[in-house]
Amino acid sequence: MTRKIKIGLVAGEASGDILGAALMKALKQRIPGVEFSGIGGPRMLAEGFHSFFPQERLAVMGLVEPLKRLPELLRIRRFLTEHFIEHPPAVFIGIDAPDFNLTLEENLKKAGVTTAHYVSPSVWAWRQGRIHKIKRSVDLMLALLPFELPIYQQHEIPVAFVGHHLADEIPLHVDRQTARAALGLKAEDKILALLPGSRHGEVERLGPVFFAAARECLKRQPDLKFIVPAASPERYRQIHQQLGGFADLPVELVHGQSQQVMTAADALILASGTTALEAMLLKRPMVVSYQAAWLTFKIIWAMLKVPYVALPNLLAGRELVPELLQENAQPTLIAQAVLRYFEDSALVDSLCQEFDHLHRQLRCDASATAADAIITLLAQRDVELC
Repeated sequence: MTRKIKIGLVAGEASGDILGAALMKALKQRIPGVEFSGIGGPRMLAEGFHSFFPQERLAVMGLVEPLKRLPELLRIRRFLTEHFIEHPPAVFIGIDAPDFNLTLEENLKKAGVTTAHYVSPSVWAWRQGRIHKIKRSVDLMLALLPFELPIYQQHEIPVAFVGHHLADEIPLHVDRQTARAALGLKAEDKILALLPGSRHGEVERLGPVFFAAARECLKRQPDLKFIVPAASPERYRQIHQQLGGFADLPVELVHGQSQQVMTAADALILASGTTALEAMLLKRPMVVSYQAAWLTFKIIWAMLKVPYVALPNLLAGRELVPELLQENAQPTLIAQAVLRYFEDSALVDSLCQEFDHLHRQLRCDASATAADAIITLLAQRDVELC
């Protein structure tokens, strides 16, 4: 009888579940009868995954909650370590969640288990000392972004650039008019979308700043209309309350639909984060802004090793879109920056061309490419796949 190939996976949150399910699907096409176990979410379960614990037990955020949950998290990691050492998989793949997965991977690698990590921690940006732990922990890093490769190559850590799944999912050309129709917007409307974040603290700090910037824009462009997607019912209530102080703004607040809103808009003001990458892939001109708590910002800024925070700028290696952070996150400055898109069509055309070039760079069929890299790793370890 042929021994079944078993693969261990741990995905700590919803985004990891998306990546994990797509990777499982690609691996099943390449390895007949492969079995998967570890921790995953509903998408991975639908692909036949065996999860030892509910995924939400790993989904902790912030500084305080992980400390409260530390005993449980340590018990879960200890169980996984013992299980995968006693029943070694052909390869163990940690998907993101580096604070949890890298230690697990290090323990397994010491015991002779082949390990890979999917989604590079941002060692190129800050906490670069983590690269030494990564080297001890993984036999292969699967990187989503091309500028992540040099630091791994410099430290002789095997790395594969696989592209970004969002670049695969979002088409190269999106239909703005269809998006507008779905949102009840007119084709001729001038639309500025405001995206102040998905977390309470982000919206608390950035919401009033973005709405004040919208008010400044309205002075120079009186026919502007504004639309705000709320990431959750809690953010909807929070933003609705904030808008009570901006009754003069022609603004529409919608539940979710952030990608639809970005597609429909002429330009965006948004909080720094993955949303900026999504906006770039949708070819939408943007101004990126952010405010963190003063002490948090000082600590992070002191450790930051890159000149930009917005992914479009990091990918381009230069400032494609304005970044207005911390004390520069002022309504007047934000308004001045975003109004350029409404007043300079050549700027918008040039920016969209740059975005298209970057989109094509990231569009690598990430799941299939990641699966092929795992197959190559297994072949190097003389694992028979069929």
